[in-house]
Amino acid sequence: MEGWKDQFNYDPLVPLISSKNKAIVYFTKRDLLEKEVEPPEILWNLPPATKIIKKQQEDGYWRYSAWKSKLNEPENYNLLETYRQLGFLVEKYSFTKEHNAIKKAAEYIFSCQTDEGDIRGFYGTQFSPNYTAAITELLIKARFGKDRRTENILEWLLSMRQEDGGWAIAMRTNKAKYLEVVNNSISFEPNREKPFSHLVTGIVLRAFAAHSKYRNDEAVKAAGELLTSRFFKPDKYTDRRGVEYWTKVSFPFWWTDIVSSLDSLSYLGFTTSHPQIKLALETLRDKQLESGMWDLKLLKTKDQDLSLWINLAICRIFKRFYS
Repeated sequence: MEGWKDQFNYDPLVPLISSKNKAIVYFTKRDLLEKEVEPPEILWNLPPATKIIKKQQEDGYWRYSAWKSKLNEPENYNLLETYRQLGFLVEKYSFTKEHNAIKKAAEYIFSCQTDEGDIRGFYGTQFSPNYTAAITELLIKARFGKDRRTENILEWLLSMRQEDGGWAIAMRTNKAKYLEVVNNSISFEPNREKPFSHLVTGIVLRAFAAHSKYRNDEAVKAAGELLTSRFFKPDKYTDRRGVEYWTKVSFPFWWTDIVSSLDSLSYLGFTTSHPQIKLALETLRDKQLESGMWDLKLLKTKDQDLSLWINLAICRIFKRFYS
């Protein structure tokens, strides 16, 4: 167990175990120190979690905060908000389908599933492999991985790859203007000859990495190799193209950054013998501060404990790669 800790210049556990956040302390003890702890259901009654539950609507979704101004918009902002709130519950408090709120949320999400298999509405009428995969990752972690509807999503994602094996947003590959197609009756197919987007590919891989069966798929592993080839390079498309986005992080994971990427790749069979994995881990190691925390740009900073969640995520990654 100690081998992974030896990779750091400073002890990253000190700020975690001394945190006043009960969930962070719980996961530190369970995942990093390997101590016996109570079942994760004890986290379900923590005030931040119950506050989220109370805001859930009867039909299972969470209402987007600015919904009144979005009534005439083609995008389903309630679906986006449901993804956001489900992320908090699953990633920070280990909620699963054993809780009624998660069952209701899942049924709402599946009600947005098309006959093709994807979750539609994030981009209006258009395909969104990134958001479809991101919300599916949460469903899998909430124990819906064996649900046929979930498997249909994963099969759809595999069918939506570019010719090079990665993923991209179809609208971008066709150079379509977002506002002109988001409510078009036609869902534009991707131009498969165009290159993959590492922003989209990194997000899609999170769903496959979370699934015990699909993470072993050779096509998924090949896409992981594509992702490593783009570490610290600009994307091929305009969305979050700059190199600086690799070190702009959030938790629960939202975009593709070096932490979220390594998290997925640690489940896909990649090891420290891979030069790009080694480079990424060394880059993170060099960004550690004397406090045990990390010098990374934090996004979605309303969470006062975001830096601690990132710390926990990095420790989990190093533990998987070096244990």
